[in-house]
Amino acid sequence: MINRVFLTFFIVVCCASCYDIALCQSDLRIWNEFIGALKSGKMSVDRIRPHKQLGDEYKPILLGYLDSVRTQAAPEDWTVEPEVIRIDDRIQYIIPWSTRGQKISYCFSFVTEDSQWYFQHLEAVFIRLDKVHSLPASDFPDISDQQKNWAREEIYWSFVVMNFYLPVAKEKGKEFALGLLKDGGGYFVGAKTWVPFAAPQKAFILYLCWEQEKLRGNDVMLIKLEEKEAIVELTTHFFALYFTAAHLKPRISLDDYKQIFETIWRDRASNAGWILDIQYTREYKVIFHFRR
Repeated sequence: MINRVFLTFFIVVCCASCYDIALCQSDLRIWNEFIGALKSGKMSVDRIRPHKQLGDEYKPILLGYLDSVRTQAAPEDWTVEPEVIRIDDRIQYIIPWSTRGQKISYCFSFVTEDSQWYFQHLEAVFIRLDKVHSLPASDFPDISDQQKNWAREEIYWSFVVMNFYLPVAKEKGKEFALGLLKDGGGYFVGAKTWVPFAAPQKAFILYLCWEQEKLRGNDVMLIKLEEKEAIVELTTHFFALYFTAAHLKPRISLDDYKQIFETIWRDRASNAGWILDIQYTREYKVIFHFRR
């Protein structure tokens, strides 16, 4: 009797092991097929199935991201075996990939249907909460400060654009919606009270630099600060989001998106007694030129 129970247990374990091996081989086969199609430029929108909240209109955008991944790849990227995480009909492949001369960990997400696979999403910010195993838990896996800065700005500006600006602009017009985004008076009060060690106009410029770097996580360079002139250079998440996040570009034009940015900053400058000229360089690095 004991031998029969042991034999049954052994068979079950072997079958489960064989199933896991077969599933792993199938998952790697899917990855290799995808990599082959990507490398040869044969990926098409027919093999893309975005999250349903994004809809089919995002297929060409995701295809564009994949093309960027393909063109930036280093030779060794094509042969690295990814970490594979399968949850029901969803498969995630985590792999380091070359982007703008550095290695970035990407999570490529797929869905499967019958024997067919479809690319779903590509993400550089992902949180390994799958590693939370024992409860109660009070400490959770973290991501880098740079990734958290990006996440905060993406959440903030996505809400402003998608849940506030676009609905209000549709109902009451763009000018009305833009007017509601003006916060210059409060911003200047914040500058004067949190930076009381300089004249109000200079305090505004110094606070701007601190707020954009330390609170928003943007790259800031204070080029010039004089009584009647100041120059600040910004590399902002605001514009990087427009060209990187899949959900913004189809919903709002670049001109309207820029108008949100310019309305907010011109109102802030005006309340602080500055006239602001905004210039853009390549990839929408921003130069603020303040005059009095």
